[in-house]
Amino acid sequence: MTGSSALTAARRTADLQALGDGAAVDVVVIGGGITGTGIALDAASRGLSVVLVEKHDLAFGTSRWSSKLVHGGLRYLATGNVGIARRSAIERGILMSRNAPHLVTAMPQLVPLLPSMRTPARALVRVGFLAGDGLRALAGTSADTLPCSRRIAADRAIALAPNVRRAGLDGALLAYDGQLIDDARLVVAVARTAAQHGARILTRVAAADATGTSVRLTDQLTGESTVLAARAVINAAGVWAGDVDTALRLRPSRGTHLVLDAAAFGHPTAALTVPIPGELNRFVFAMPEQLGRVYLGLTDEDAPGPIPDEPQPTPDEVAFLLATVNTALDVALTESDVIGAYAGLRPLIDTGAVGADGRGRTADVSRDHAVTESANGVFSVIGGKLTEYRYMAQDVLDRALAERRIAARPCRTTDLPLVGAPANPVGDGRPDAALPRSLVARYGAEASHVFAAATGDRPRDAVAEGIDVTRAEFEYAVTHEGALTVDDVVDRRTRIGLVAADRARVTDVAAEFL
Repeated sequence: MTGSSALTAARRTADLQALGDGAAVDVVVIGGGITGTGIALDAASRGLSVVLVEKHDLAFGTSRWSSKLVHGGLRYLATGNVGIARRSAIERGILMSRNAPHLVTAMPQLVPLLPSMRTPARALVRVGFLAGDGLRALAGTSADTLPCSRRIAADRAIALAPNVRRAGLDGALLAYDGQLIDDARLVVAVARTAAQHGARILTRVAAADATGTSVRLTDQLTGESTVLAARAVINAAGVWAGDVDTALRLRPSRGTHLVLDAAAFGHPTAALTVPIPGELNRFVFAMPEQLGRVYLGLTDEDAPGPIPDEPQPTPDEVAFLLATVNTALDVALTESDVIGAYAGLRPLIDTGAVGADGRGRTADVSRDHAVTESANGVFSVIGGKLTEYRYMAQDVLDRALAERRIAARPCRTTDLPLVGAPANPVGDGRPDAALPRSLVARYGAEASHVFAAATGDRPRDAVAEGIDVTRAEFEYAVTHEGALTVDDVVDRRTRIGLVAADRARVTDVAAEFL
């Protein structure tokens, strides 16, 4: 049975009031990123009463700072971690074919064959791509969804990545992986689908004093607090998980991306994939994205110390990314080409691995996840990667339900379409062909509802000249997607805020709908 998926300020108020009545719930989830919302959806779809609390906004932390990729796990296969590689390929297929085919599409990845790339390196990449094809087939993902890898001629490579270095270009190797239209949009879709199944999704509500049977909740907008009783409490706070359970050992790793105008790369239609000099299995990616941008990433740097709300790129990381991608370009990009930047912290498990620096590189730390239980009974899920969020949610929830002997239906999320997917009740199946392509890319089968629900002036107008986000989308962020502030609208429901100059042009428009 499903209900409304709309997240509104009024619904938030009503849900908080209902919690104040003192009735216990089955599951409380702490953290509104991709893993937390995934747990809430899994639990609610099994028929459990669920409350998710997030002290900021949905996708406020690491979940909005990714590469916007749904990796098939090829890198992990190369390092011998067959388990993560296989799971990643399976989860990618589930997302692309069942959960969110509107948000995850096939992205061509182009490795240019330049003189600097010697024969052994070329052979290694080719073998890796063939192994990736095998992983795709093993996961049951069709070649129609993700085409097979192949070698292409130089003219075809230039058509896909116009500014690729042409001197000595001997064609390219081409493979495909999953690309998200946006990671924060995926989080919102999962949260709204959880709400559709009855979960209470409460942003700007802080959790404290968590135990296995209760947690203190404080409304950040009013300051009012209540103690909520629960049969299971699950910590999915990502890099902040140690604030909930101080016994957890995390080793954050910073991944930085630069935002550039797509024109700087000649408006590519494939991700330019550039080997990092001296590394066997690491690359820098220049990925074409929405809003006419290219995201250039990514780094993997140790990030010790206090966890900031918004990590910042370092000058060295900016220089490293530009220098690496320039080895494969006919143009020389400089810092003046960078129109924005962002950094996120991976919540890696501290395995205590020792290297020459006493700790080892974060690039070598496992991307696997772990489920733990604290001394006072709080379950935590730590580590992992975005692609595996559904599997991680199922893993921690299965353990919590078994340990607490909570009866529930089996997991349903492998076949559960998210809001916006053609098979979800919220939507029109196939979007109207007359709708803007950018709107359909972000909302899928729900795209026509965005305009139909609009009550403001000029809903089809762009929020600013040259930005393909409509006024209706800003309104929908408030009336259906839980946005409570201008920042929520500009920085997370849309990604306009990644470019400061664009952000300044649209904040007043966002304020109109609040």
